[in-house]
This record gives sequence, structure tokens and C-alpha cells, in this order.
Amino acid sequence: MALDQSFVGRSYPPTPAYEVGREKIREFAEAVGDTNPAYTDPDAAKALGHSDVIAPPTFVFAITFKAAGVVIEDPQLGLDYSRVVHGDQRFSYTRPVRAGDRLSVTSTIESVNSRAGNDILDIRGEVHDESGEHVVTAWTKLVARAAGEEG
Repeated sequence: MALDQSFVGRSYPPTPAYEVGREKIREFAEAVGDTNPAYTDPDAAKALGHSDVIAPPTFVFAITFKAAGVVIEDPQLGLDYSRVVHGDQRFSYTRPVRAGDRLSVTSTIESVNSRAGNDILDIRGEVHDESGEHVVTAWTKLVARAAGEEG
């Protein structure tokens, strides 16, 4: 079943605030093998002009992908998540994510396309801190593979 094109431009309510912790940042940096001291040492981060440790650029994916769940789970959209693969991810930062940030994400469906029987869904996640300041925009591309012939 093709995705509903009328959903393009639909935004979903902001998520509850996610509090970014130093330990989560450290764990993420270790998991991706990034040894930049600005991710683990508050003094190193402050020497670079930050108020606290900052997160690696892809850290925010966990927050924005979870927020995209409201789109993915919307039954009216018609997305069969059992057939979905992650197609692409990109970010555009206003400032780094910092320990102590309380971030909310508003997800919007940017486009719905079909190619070779596959449905392609682009979701934009706008991330703001609790003061309303824009932190980062994340784009997630999901591809729902075409169903094979049953036989």
C-alpha cells in the first residue's frame, strides 16, 4: 500500500524534553570510538568556549529517531515498518548539543515518494532547547521496500 501523499507537511506535537547527561554523552562517544576530550572532560570543553561537555554530532540521532516514532506509528500514514530500512541521515547544527540541555523535537513529514515500488519517507526533526532556541535540524530518510511476490 502506497503512503498517503496528503501527509506531506504534517507536523506532530513536540516531544517531552530529553535531558542530555554527561554520562550519556561519554557512553555515546566511547561507543562510536571518538576520543575528543570535549565529549568527556568539562575543562577541555570549557577551554573551547562551551559551558559543559558537548555531544558528538550524531548523538542527536537517538533523540530525533525516537521522536520520528510518532510518524512511523501513525496508522493513517500507512507505513509498514516491518519493511523499512534506514536510507539516509543528515544534520544541520546551530550549536552543539551540551550536557544539561533539555531538548524537544518536532517531527514533520517533508516528502513522500515512490520509486521502483518502494515508498520513501523524509522526516525533518527540529530540535530546540527549553528556552526555544534552535539547536539542530535532523533529516531522516526511511525506505519501505516493495513487497515481493507471494508464491
